[in-house]
Amino acid sequence: MGKALIVIVVILIVLLMFGGMYVSAKNEMVSKNEAVKSTWSQVDVVLQRRADLIPNLVETVKGIAGQEQAVFGEIARARSALLSAKTPQDKIAANGQLDGALGRLLLVVENYPQLRSSENFMRLQDELAGTENRIAVERRRYNETLQDYNTYIGQFPASFFAGFAGFNRNDAYFTASEGSRQAPKVNFGQPGAQTPAPAPAK
Repeated sequence: MGKALIVIVVILIVLLMFGGMYVSAKNEMVSKNEAVKSTWSQVDVVLQRRADLIPNLVETVKGIAGQEQAVFGEIARARSALLSAKTPQDKIAANGQLDGALGRLLLVVENYPQLRSSENFMRLQDELAGTENRIAVERRRYNETLQDYNTYIGQFPASFFAGFAGFNRNDAYFTASEGSRQAPKVNFGQPGAQTPAPAPAK
């Protein structure tokens, strides 16, 4: 009877230890998952900010370069896709399309010297460049937070508990070529010089 009691006590201790490890790991996973959501929301805010700036920029360009309908249509479609996207994966893909469309719009400016002297266009260009820089910062923070979450749930003992707790790996990273991490630039000093459009995010 004494041996049976010892076995029961040992089992209870093991179960308590196991339960404590599970609770601790789950709490940490909840915390890291919420951090991912929080940093994504910051990315979402700056993507929305850029989407809000683009119609004014397009209207300014249209006033002088109204015949560039193909570019305007491409931007409208890309912006609509971004605004209607629901998941981070969809928004990342739509953002890549918008990167390319916006780069092509800014290339149009090279053919219209009047735009380079437009105060309204220059102000919008500056605001857009600032927003692009903010997107790069928030995107980096988001990727780092997501990597931290994925690393944690991939390591033991969290990896053992992750499935039970309902936490899975999240691969919704922002990935892009080096060129698309920089704000699109237009060379106002050299007429006719063209700046390549950013490569789309994957």
